Amino acid sequence: MRLFRDLKRSARWAVILLSVVTLATLITAGVPALRVSVLRAAGWALVAEDAPAKADVIVISSDALAAGFLEAADLVHAGFATRVAIFERPTSKISRELIRRGAETMDLNAVSMRLLRELGVTDIMMIPPVVGTVDEGYVLQRWCIANSIHSILFVSVPDHSRRTRRVLGRTVAQRGIKVMVRYTRWAEFDPDSWWHSRGGQRTQVVESQKLLVDLVTHPF
Repeated sequence: MRLFRDLKRSARWAVILLSVVTLATLITAGVPALRVSVLRAAGWALVAEDAPAKADVIVISSDALAAGFLEAADLVHAGFATRVAIFERPTSKISRELIRRGAETMDLNAVSMRLLRELGVTDIMMIPPVVGTVDEGYVLQRWCIANSIHSILFVSVPDHSRRTRRVLGRTVAQRGIKVMVRYTRWAEFDPDSWWHSRGGQRTQVVESQKLLVDLVTHPF
């Protein structure tokens, strides 16, 4: 019963905080310079990163895709690590059906490894598949312990980077593993101009809600 009350209270606070942010944006909409400053601040509220340092392995977020591959390759060439780890992508229902019918399908794991090799990364490791950012933290925690990994440089997309750093902080870092988050410069989301496109607006709204919920449910 107490857990239900706590969850209900957290959800209520998340709605209140989101309403305040929305109201502030509407109020400043009539002042162009102030409006742009508020919108940029909202975009950068989703973004966070740590100063990169040498690590045992560079880990690419499951949703970073090619943008993450490019950033990881740049970090390898800059000397921060020699190994790169990617999350395995399970065979989808559609892919299994295509295979059953004798049609050619794309092996996303093989494609990912090929792209990394073409970018100059030769030491590639696979991490078990995940579903979402929270799952990513727990799976990565177990994988690091099993493989004696003591430090990681984690490549995220910008709009997930602050929430990702919080998740990894309370999962991976709690086990004494050094975690550094780096957002890829090659991602589509731009915190300085996200409101100019429908995709950017959609990303901003969805990720702001997720970050607010994470802040409310894990305030410390």
